[in-house]
Amino acid sequence: METSDTGTSPVLLGVEPVLPVASVTDTISYWHNVLGFPAHWTWGEPPNHGAVSWHGLQIQFSLTPEVSAGQAIFINVRNLPALYAFHQTQGADIVDPLENKPWHMAGYTLRDINGHYINFGGALLSERGTNDAHMPADIAIVARTPTAEEYAHLIAAVGWTATTNLHLTTTILAAPVFAVVAQHKTSGQVVGCALLLSDNASVYYVKDVMVHPEWQGKRIGTTLMQTLRQWLDKHAPNNALATLITGENLTPFYRQVGFVPAFGMMQWIRKE
Repeated sequence: METSDTGTSPVLLGVEPVLPVASVTDTISYWHNVLGFPAHWTWGEPPNHGAVSWHGLQIQFSLTPEVSAGQAIFINVRNLPALYAFHQTQGADIVDPLENKPWHMAGYTLRDINGHYINFGGALLSERGTNDAHMPADIAIVARTPTAEEYAHLIAAVGWTATTNLHLTTTILAAPVFAVVAQHKTSGQVVGCALLLSDNASVYYVKDVMVHPEWQGKRIGTTLMQTLRQWLDKHAPNNALATLITGENLTPFYRQVGFVPAFGMMQWIRKE
């Protein structure tokens, strides 16, 4: 299917879960009063379908006399701790408390009156003492580009194989104007890397910031980014733009080295 924006191609605008419920009225009341969703609508008399919405996000409900409980949905949230505090105050059935997760998001799970699991996720929680923590003493940050083998190993470890053209690794690794790796001092194993692309005049792009899952949470990624930032401070011209693309959940990570959210657009080039 053609995916370019020609004015005639389909454009996907969003997805809305439709949950089976025993009572549309009771479910909407719960989602409004306990979970905080302010807007709602119903269809039928008595209602056999309905929905709640909040900030443009809508959850639909369909009357199903024999509800199959245990379905799950995920909702991405900004200012997640505030919503968690509200749900605690309202007595929501929280089955998994708010905490930082291994997949680099914070999150918690609650169960609604139909037995469905609602997973709320957002940016990582700041941890007391993190700014004073140090990278492991047996890891060194080395200013060099990873080898093709090291790069492929990290790509596989962080789960990026499906979106990386590894047959173009040589070309990818020839492009950076600066790169750093995190290397184990004894074994020589590379456990992290970060690449910096540029026209050497006005724009710098940070890409492939990776830390092996077994070494994450140890300030290695932060130290890699701090090293890139130090290089930019020394070598980038005045008013040059440094940018990157990342998920909202990693906003706090990149904020600590001076990056701020900004509007942008992107497109994957898909070929048959």
